[in-house]
Amino acid sequence: MEETTLEQFMKDCLPWEGPTLEQGNNERSPPPEDEEVAETPCDELTSCHEQGLETPGSGHYKKGPGTAGTVTSILVDDSSVAACARLGCYLILPLKSWLVEERDNRVYWTVWIRWPGTSDPQEYKALVDTGAQCTLLPSNYEGVEPISISGVTGGSQQLTLLEAEVSLTGNEWQKHPIVTGPEAPCILGIDYLRKGYFKDPKGYRWAFGIAALEAEEIEPLSSLPGLSEEPSVVGLLRVEEQQVPIATTTVHQRQYRTNRDSLVPIHELIRQLEGQGVISRTHSSFNSPIWPVQKSNGEWRLTVEYRGLNEVTLPMSAAVPDMLELQYELESKAAKWYATIDIANAFFSIPLAAECRPQFAFTWRGVQYTWNRLPQGWKHSPTICHGLIQTALEKGEAPEHLQYIDDIIVWGNSAEEVFEKGKKIIQILLQAGFAIKRSKVKGPAQEIQFLGIRWHDGRRQIPMDIINKIAAMSPPTNKKETQAFLGVVGFWRMHILNYSLIVSPLYHVTRKKNDFKWGPEQGQAFEQIKQEIVHAVALGPVWAGPDVKNVLYTAAGENGPTWSLWRKAPGETRGRPLGFWSRGYRGSEARYTPTEKEILAAYEGVRAASEVIGTEAQLLLAPRLPVLGWMFKERAPSTHHATDATWSKWVALITQRARIGSPSRPGILEVITDWPEGKDFGMSPEEEVTHAEEAPPYNKLTEDEKPYALFTDGSCRIVGKHRRWKAAVWSPTRRVAEAAEGQGESSQFAEVKAIQLALDIAEREKWPTLYLYTDSWMVANALWGWLQQWKRNNWQRRGKPIWAAPLWQDIAARLEKLVVKVRHVDAHVPKSRATEEHQNNQQVDQAAKIEVAQVDLDWQRKGELFIARWAHDTSGHQGRDATYRWARDRGVDLSMDAISQVIHQCETCAAIKQAKRVKPLWYGGRWLKYKYGEAWQIDYITLPQTRQGKRYVLTMVEATTGWLETYPVSHATARNTILGLEKQVLWRHGTPERIESDNGTHFRNNLIDTWAKEHGIEWVYHIPYHAPASGKIERYNGLLKTTLRAMGGGTLKHWGTHLAKATWLVNTRRSANRAGPAQSKFPHPVEGDKVPVVRMKNMLGKTVWVISASGKGKPICGIAFAQGPGCTWWVMRKDGEVRCVPQGDLILGENSQ
Repeated sequence: MEETTLEQFMKDCLPWEGPTLEQGNNERSPPPEDEEVAETPCDELTSCHEQGLETPGSGHYKKGPGTAGTVTSILVDDSSVAACARLGCYLILPLKSWLVEERDNRVYWTVWIRWPGTSDPQEYKALVDTGAQCTLLPSNYEGVEPISISGVTGGSQQLTLLEAEVSLTGNEWQKHPIVTGPEAPCILGIDYLRKGYFKDPKGYRWAFGIAALEAEEIEPLSSLPGLSEEPSVVGLLRVEEQQVPIATTTVHQRQYRTNRDSLVPIHELIRQLEGQGVISRTHSSFNSPIWPVQKSNGEWRLTVEYRGLNEVTLPMSAAVPDMLELQYELESKAAKWYATIDIANAFFSIPLAAECRPQFAFTWRGVQYTWNRLPQGWKHSPTICHGLIQTALEKGEAPEHLQYIDDIIVWGNSAEEVFEKGKKIIQILLQAGFAIKRSKVKGPAQEIQFLGIRWHDGRRQIPMDIINKIAAMSPPTNKKETQAFLGVVGFWRMHILNYSLIVSPLYHVTRKKNDFKWGPEQGQAFEQIKQEIVHAVALGPVWAGPDVKNVLYTAAGENGPTWSLWRKAPGETRGRPLGFWSRGYRGSEARYTPTEKEILAAYEGVRAASEVIGTEAQLLLAPRLPVLGWMFKERAPSTHHATDATWSKWVALITQRARIGSPSRPGILEVITDWPEGKDFGMSPEEEVTHAEEAPPYNKLTEDEKPYALFTDGSCRIVGKHRRWKAAVWSPTRRVAEAAEGQGESSQFAEVKAIQLALDIAEREKWPTLYLYTDSWMVANALWGWLQQWKRNNWQRRGKPIWAAPLWQDIAARLEKLVVKVRHVDAHVPKSRATEEHQNNQQVDQAAKIEVAQVDLDWQRKGELFIARWAHDTSGHQGRDATYRWARDRGVDLSMDAISQVIHQCETCAAIKQAKRVKPLWYGGRWLKYKYGEAWQIDYITLPQTRQGKRYVLTMVEATTGWLETYPVSHATARNTILGLEKQVLWRHGTPERIESDNGTHFRNNLIDTWAKEHGIEWVYHIPYHAPASGKIERYNGLLKTTLRAMGGGTLKHWGTHLAKATWLVNTRRSANRAGPAQSKFPHPVEGDKVPVVRMKNMLGKTVWVISASGKGKPICGIAFAQGPGCTWWVMRKDGEVRCVPQGDLILGENSQ
C-alpha cells in the first residue's frame, strides 16, 4: 500500500470546503448536523501492518459516543495501526469534510516557548509534522549539544539542542528538548506530539501515537485508590528487620568532590530521608563516599559508592532473574494488552537490623549518616529486594506476572482482564507495606514500555525517544565517549543484522593498546549504526504450535559467525524476525577450517535459538554447509584445527537438541543438507521454507500404491586422487536396487542422478504416479517448488546459471508428463525408533555406498559414544561411576556400557595406569640423574589483566633445586613461551636437556618442536589428569599465587607490581627443617658445555651484597643463583632485577659463609 501523509489523506478523502482555521487559533469546526458519514473498517491498513509496512503520518479517526457524524478524537498514529480494527476503530470517510487545512494544505498550531533565562513567552506558528522526529524552532539561543539535521530544508543544518518550557495554551507549561538555531524551521515534531491529548477551544481532542488508541471508556490502573501523589513517598514493608551479610573488614573511604549542580538537591534529599526515617545520624568506623546520579527527568538520586564495601562482603546466591530471559518469556506471551507497576523507593521500604547498619555509613557536610533501610549501590540490595517483593506477591496469590526487582508487568487479551490483574497486584503490594506512585502505574494499554523496551502484540521494539537520542548523538571525541555510545547501541544489538561487523571499527579505537584515532572508517561505522538503529525492525512474537516454522540461518563470515532466527506461521506472506546475532572470532577460531567455522556458527545459533523459542520447539537449521552429518560421525576429521574438547562440546549440544521430539518431528531438521561446496543455489528465505504437495508417509500408502514408491540416495567418496559418486534407487516391494556410478562429481550430483534413475523406471514401466522418498532437503525442496522458480528465471539466479542446470531442465521436462509426489525422510533416527520408512531409507543408503567407504549407520550408538568420550574427558578422566554422575548432574543421560567402552579405549587412562605402575619415574629418583639447570618444568598461570594488558605468567621451575623463574605475557602463545625460556632460562642457567609441560596448544605445536630440536632439548609432555607428573610446577604455581594474594591484601590485584618480589620470596623461603631453593645445596656444579664459566669461590645459592661500580652508595642485597661467563655471577636482587656481576663486586652475606 502506498504511504499517505495526514495532509494528503485529508486532501484526497475529505474534499468538503468548510470554515478556515485562523492562524494562532487551534480550532476545528464540526460537520453540519445533516452531513452523512460513511464508516469503513481500516482493514487495508491492518493488513499493511501485518506485512511489516509502516504508515508514518497516517490518520485514524474514532467515532465518538455523540450524535451521528460527530468526531470526538483524532488519532494520529506514526508507528503502528494494527490495533485499530481490534478496537472497533473505523476510518471515517465523510462525504463533506469538517476539517480544513490552511491554504498550503498544512496544519499549523500556535506554540508559546519560554526560553532558558527568560520569563516572557515567545509565540510561534509551528507546522504539525508527525513525520519529524524532533521539535525545531528558530531562535538565537545556543544549546550545549550540537545537532546536525538532514532533510529538513533540503540540505543539512548545524543546530543545537537545549531544554525550554513549551505550552499550547499559554497557561500549562512543560519542559521539552528543542532543536534550535537562527535558520531552524518551525516544526512541532512527533517527540512532543505523542506526549498525550491536546484539546482545542472547540473541545476537540487531538492525540498522536499509539498511546492514543486507549479508549476513553477503559479505566486506567492509576485511578485506583491508595496510590500516592507524593513524588518522594516511601513505604515500610511489614517484615522483620533484615539480617544482611556484614563486611569481613572495615572499609573507610573519604568523600570526594561531587557535581556542583547536585549539592542543593542532595542536601534537600538527605533532610527529607532523615525525616522519613530512612537514614539517621551515626558514628561508625566505616565510611563510603556519596555518588549522586541524575535521573533522566532531571531529578537526583542519592546513591553511595559501595565498591570498596562490596569487595569485602560475603557473597549471596543471586535471585534476580536474567533480563534477557524475562524478555524472551514476555515475548512468548504475544499479549494484546499490558500494564506495568513500579514500586516507589522499593529499597528504602525494607528495614535493616540495627547490627547491620554501621557498615553503610557515609558523610555529608561533616555529619555521618547511615541507612536504616536497604541502600542503593550495595551489591546485595537488588537480590534482597527482589526476593521480598516476590515473597509478598506469592503470599497474596498474585495473578500471572513478570517481576524484575521493583518493576512488574501483567498482560492479557483484554483491557478488563489486565485491569483486574493489575488491581489485585497493587492491593497485595499496598497491604504488604509498599508505596506506589500514581504516575508510575501505566495501562491497561496495547503498547507499553517495560525494562526499557517498547512492547506491542508481544513484539519488542526500540522506543522512539531512544531512537531520537541515538540519532542526535555527535561523533565521539575520546575513548570514554566511544564506549558510552557502544553501550547505548549495544543493548539493541539483537535488532541489527551484522552488528559486530558494523561496529568493529569503533571497538578498535577503544582498546587499551590503541590510541584514539577517529578516521573515515570510524565515521562511516558511526553513521551506519545510527541508521540501522533508526530503521531497526521489531522482534517477535514467539509462537508455538506444529504449524509454526522456526528457521535458523547460520553463516561463517570472514570476521566472525552470524546467525538469525525467523518465525513463519501459516497464512503469513513473509517471516517475522525473532533476533539477529553476530560476533567476531575469538582466539584460535580464526584459524578453523571452513567446515569448523560453519559448525561454530550453527552451535552458537542453536544455543541462542533455544533461549528464544525453548528446547521443545522444532528448529529448522539452515547452514551454508551441512552440519548434522559431522555431528554424528564417530570422531572429528584428521584435518581439524579445533581441539577435541571443542568438538565434543559442539556434538553434545547439537545432538542432544536433535534428539528432542518424536521420530516424525525431531528437535532439529537441517533445511539444506548436502550443500554443494563452492556452488550457490541462491534460494531466498521464502523459498527455503516453502513446501509444495508432499507424498504421504510410506506406511500410509495403500497396498496398490506401494509398488510405485522408490527410495533414492547418492554418495561420493575420494578414492586415490579421484572423486567417485554413486546413485541408487531402492524398491521396497521388489526388494531390489538399481545404481549408477561415475567420477568427478559430488554427492549432490549423485542425489540428482538418483532422481533421474527413478524417473527412468517410472517412465519405462508407465507408472501412473511416482512416490519419491529422499533424505536430501536439497532434492526435496527443488522438486517441491524451486524448479518452477528456476524455470521462470530461465534457469538462472542473479544472472548466473544455476548449478547442474542441464540435469534440472531434464527433470523438469519429465515432471510435466508424470505425476510425482515427494517426501523427505529424516536420516538421523535411532534404530529403536525407526519406522518402515526409515528402514527402507537405510537400505538405499547401503545400496548407494561405495565399496571403499565403510560407514556405520548406527548413528545413535556413535553419538552416545561421542558424548560419553566428551563427558569422560571433560570430567577429568574419572572412573565409570564418577563419569556417569558427572554427566547426569549436567542433564546428559549415558549408559554404563558406553562409559565403560570409552574408558577401556582411552589412551590417557592407559598412560596413567602405566605411570602408576612405574613409580621410580615420578618419585624419589626421578631427578637424580640431572645436574643443575638440565631439567625444567614449565606452565602458564592465568591472573587478572593488568593495565599493561598482561594476563598470564610463564612459570619455570628448575627440577633439582626448585628455583623459580617467571615471565609475564599478554597471551599464552608458543612465541611467548620461547621468549620466556630464552630470557629466563637459557641466558641465565644454560641450555637445558629436558623441559616438561602440559599438552596446551602454546606448548604442543610445530614452532616449539622446531625450536627444541635446534637447541637439542628433549621436550616431554605430561600425562593429562595425572597430578604426580606435574607435581613440582603445580606446587610452585600455588605458592606463587598464594604469595601474590598475600601481597595484594587478599586479592590478586596489582600482581604485576608484586611479581618480582613474590618470585624473590618463593625462592628465598625456608622452614625450620628445610632450606629454600636459594639455600639448597646444588647436587652438581654447572659444567662448561652448558655455560662457559671459570671456576671460582663457590657463591652459588648464597646471599651476597652487590657493590656499585663507583664505590658510592649502599650495597644491594641479592642471591647468586648461577655462574655467568668468565668471573661473573648471575644475581637476583631483592627488587627482582637480575644482573650479571663480576665476582670482585660481590661480598658474601654474614650468614653465607
